Amino acid sequence: MSHNPTDTRRSTRPAVAWIGLGIMGSPMSENLIKAGYDVTGFTLERDKLERLAAAGGTAASSIAEAVRDADVVITMVPASPQVEAVAYGPDGVLENVRPGALLIDMSSITPGTSVDLAKAAAAKGVRVLDAPVSGGEAGAVEAVLSIMVGGERADFDEARPLFDALGRTVVLCGPHGSGQTVKAANQLIVAVNIQACAEAVVFLERSGVDLSAALDVLGGGLAGSTVLARKKDNFLNRDFTPGFRVDLHHKDMGIVTTAARDVGAALPVGAVVAQLVASLRAQGDGGLDHSALLRAVERLSGVRV
Repeated sequence: MSHNPTDTRRSTRPAVAWIGLGIMGSPMSENLIKAGYDVTGFTLERDKLERLAAAGGTAASSIAEAVRDADVVITMVPASPQVEAVAYGPDGVLENVRPGALLIDMSSITPGTSVDLAKAAAAKGVRVLDAPVSGGEAGAVEAVLSIMVGGERADFDEARPLFDALGRTVVLCGPHGSGQTVKAANQLIVAVNIQACAEAVVFLERSGVDLSAALDVLGGGLAGSTVLARKKDNFLNRDFTPGFRVDLHHKDMGIVTTAARDVGAALPVGAVVAQLVASLRAQGDGGLDHSALLRAVERLSGVRV
């Protein structure tokens, strides 16, 4: 990695620690490296650390080592328990990061976890943004994610160049937890949309229609959606290689149904789709892409999958 003192592009940018290098975290961290940031990463999988180093980042042997000299810490882990494990405790981010640092949690977790994290961090002099993303693996790779952010405007403005290196639509949605609330709504819409597409696919095929032609014309009308455009090939080829796993969408449907109940919002269709996602997971398909909701519709329609 270049540390040439004449390379002002690097020296004027904050040093970044990245915790969690999974399907989303690996390409996102690499996009920051491409944008000129020094990125030190930690994750549990050795091969992911080697991938980061090969991309020009620095592999750390622990969270403490990764965050010690960081101006900005970004966490991208599966759910609330992992965020808490990474943030708290003697080996966690808050005990080892410098006061004044900015912690950006890009995981999708409960709004309450984000609010609690911001409070705990403030006691340590650490600022926090919750900044979950939408767009899946393809959006992460192409740096076209939607990023929904909760927190203080000044912290958002400071983090904006980082966000712009990762995504295309970047919006401050309100105070701490607001990003997670919008992400929960996003996951509700996506799940219901995939379910509707899956039902249409089975209906079309049962009717003997050319599926590819049908999805092309549907995609050009009011029924068109980003979901249909992104998942069309999954449906056509029955390719459920995970870009976003059913297990994670199951977690997210739990977040949105619980949060909606807490605020008194009824989600009748969302509740049904949450059960369909849970059923798909119970059938052993939790590790597949969420477009595998098609398999659940096929089972209900008597198709052997």
